[in-house]
Amino acid sequence: MHERRVAAEDCGELTDKTVFINRVAKVVKGGRRFSFSALVVTGDGQGHVGFGLGKANEVPEAIRKASEAARKSLVRVPMRGATVPHDILGKFGPATVVIKPAPPGTGVIAGSVVRAVVESAGIQDIRTKCIGSNRAQNVIQATMAGLLGIREPELVAELRGLSLEEIGYAPY
Repeated sequence: MHERRVAAEDCGELTDKTVFINRVAKVVKGGRRFSFSALVVTGDGQGHVGFGLGKANEVPEAIRKASEAARKSLVRVPMRGATVPHDILGKFGPATVVIKPAPPGTGVIAGSVVRAVVESAGIQDIRTKCIGSNRAQNVIQATMAGLLGIREPELVAELRGLSLEEIGYAPY
């Protein structure tokens, strides 16, 4: 899993998408003290994507911290043309995300949180379904777990001792 980790310098131009901002209240003697947490997805549209959580007393600072964390957590996602090579199930806590490849021209069929992740990765044709928790943080973690669980066709062919044609791989 960790061999897919990439540095932000190795990627193209990274774009950030703010997925979720949450206001948190801490009750103190004088009343309530508010702070903010932000969830940001970053990617270059070329198969690299990461996410980060930032917390601060002001929204812009929380987004900046989340963006920094996202750039540190970038990973490479194996793709087959503009989609994923095979069906995958991503799980994290109570959230499950079903990810399926789609033929060219289908587009991104996904909820808003999963859509942010797959579009940042550069996937253009995909079908997904969120099952269980719909909390943004859990869904992002489940989506990333699924994308990290994708096995590259070359690796599968090597493990099985077959050629790419014999395992039925034909790139779009």
